[in-house]
Amino acid sequence: MIKVLFVCHGNICRSTMAESLFTHMIAQRDLSTKFEIASAGTSSEEIGNPVHHSTQTQLKQNGVAVVPHRAVQMKKSDIDYYDYIIAMDTANIRNIERIAGHKSEKVAKLLSFAGSSDDVADPWYTGDFETTFKDIKIGLEGFLSALKF
Repeated sequence: MIKVLFVCHGNICRSTMAESLFTHMIAQRDLSTKFEIASAGTSSEEIGNPVHHSTQTQLKQNGVAVVPHRAVQMKKSDIDYYDYIIAMDTANIRNIERIAGHKSEKVAKLLSFAGSSDDVADPWYTGDFETTFKDIKIGLEGFLSALKF
């Protein structure tokens, strides 16, 4: 089983969007039994909060079920547990390294799987959940391709 953790700042917008969309994508390919998927934030600000309402709306508009979720903060032990830790932006990677206490080859930025060094913009600040969804989808398609699925 391939264990994947999606990470953003607060775990209510981007990482939860990625978790729900990736769950949807692998179910469509009949690969659900091959993956364990979760998401977390690097910050403690949103712990316990539900998925952001605009994230839920964007997912539903694209026919994607929202995975039931409450925000959690990434733990140091996650580095050892997960096979892939996929960050949404460069700041997330810095914070993951701070939490872990070191760099890890398991950590990658989502859009790097699509051949881009760009960050997935945080819709908490931009208000543009549609562009965030599109960027996440492109990154996830690249990730699946990199895994040979």
